Amino acid sequence: MIRRLPFVVVSSALQWAPAIILLVLLLGFGGFSPRFLTIQNLGAILAQSSWLVVVALGMNLVLLTAGVDLSVGVAMYLAAVAVGLGLAGAPLWACLPVAILVGVLFGAANGFIVVRFNLPPFIVTLATTFAGRGLGIYFSATKIVYASTGVAALGRATVLGLPVPLVMAGLAVLLAWALLRATPLGVYVRSIGANREGAFRAGVPVAAVTWATYAISGGFAGLAGFVSLCQTSAASAAFGQNAEFLAIAAAVLGGTSLFGGRGSWWAPVLGGVLITTVQNGLVMVDANPYAYPVITGSVIFLAALIDSVRTRLAARFERVSAGLESDIKPKASRP
Repeated sequence: MIRRLPFVVVSSALQWAPAIILLVLLLGFGGFSPRFLTIQNLGAILAQSSWLVVVALGMNLVLLTAGVDLSVGVAMYLAAVAVGLGLAGAPLWACLPVAILVGVLFGAANGFIVVRFNLPPFIVTLATTFAGRGLGIYFSATKIVYASTGVAALGRATVLGLPVPLVMAGLAVLLAWALLRATPLGVYVRSIGANREGAFRAGVPVAAVTWATYAISGGFAGLAGFVSLCQTSAASAAFGQNAEFLAIAAAVLGGTSLFGGRGSWWAPVLGGVLITTVQNGLVMVDANPYAYPVITGSVIFLAALIDSVRTRLAARFERVSAGLESDIKPKASRP
């Protein structure tokens, strides 16, 4: 028990690290800018984080399988192009399903290539990132795609006092919770991420689950593209660019492992809000704009560092636990 105590303490500290970091950021930025901790600004942070939380929810599923999806930013862009160009005069109720469908189809194509040809997800989604971005630029003729009046108005509308983008993000969180906690998918993705070969031998439909995971990730990305389009009312050729890295950082900062098998449904929520807090705080304290990429890169590095330490600690804890059990078992067998 004494040998386990240090591991338990450090593991608990790392588990609560994202919440601690968020609290420190809130207090730190609040000390530099009195406007930062106002109800209006905190509400703005939640609204601004909506699209990032949504896209990170899909990335979270892929990471749990020990995969990665570098094409979520492109799926956002293609969804925005489809809504802005193809549905410019369509009723509002038709825009959201089409955006999600575009993302699902794009993600399903990624999953099919990964599963059918047994290729590394990193390479597949990197290739489709370039192909998808080029396809979107071709259809938009390199011009800015503008949202329809109805879609733009939706970004400014409220439901029960809450911004519609935040409501859509909340519904996406509920869906992610249901997928991971109320369906076999949650058990399957964790088992695949922890031990792919072992999951296959246990009867888990590894190929089908992997394909479905990328399709779902694409669907969340399509929804994120719609949410972001509602908020910005326009999509340039750079729309969604680098969203994949922020989504990965959000999920990992929240507690999901880059190595698969470990994570929760709420990890992208906490990580997404944390990253948006950093971005909002830098604006509030009037930081040098050229420092924004440096700070963002530091956040991503911090996410990877925390995950690496957490993974090594978990492995050492398992070895120590196994050693203690081997010491106890012979004693228990004695008369």
